[in-house]
Amino acid sequence: MKYIVAIIKPSKLDAVREALMEVGVQGLTTSEVSGFGRQKGHTEIYRGAEYAISFVPKTKIEIAVSDDMADRVIETVRNEAGSENIGDGKIFVYELTDAIRIRTGERGDEAL
Repeated sequence: MKYIVAIIKPSKLDAVREALMEVGVQGLTTSEVSGFGRQKGHTEIYRGAEYAISFVPKTKIEIAVSDDMADRVIETVRNEAGSENIGDGKIFVYELTDAIRIRTGERGDEAL
C-alpha cells in the first residue's frame, strides 16, 4: 500500500477530487496548510502599503491506496493540479505498512 500526500493550489482541489473519484479513489483527507518552496512567498499591496507574505496558502491531500493504484493516482493529481508554473505543488509517496478500519477491524487493502 502507498500513502500519497499532495500539496496543491487551493483552486485546484475540486478538479483533483473529481478526477480522483473517476479513477476509483474511495476517499481522501484534505487540510488547509501554508508554506513556501521555490516561490519564497510573495508580496501584496493593501491600502497602498506593500506586505511580504512569507507563507503561501496551499491544500494538502492525503490518500491511502493499494500499490496497483498508486501510479494512476499520482498521474491524475499531476494532470489536474499542474499548470507548468512555479507553485503547482509537490507529491510525496510513502510506503504504508498497514491500515485498519476501526468499525470492522479489516486490515490492509480491505480497510482502504
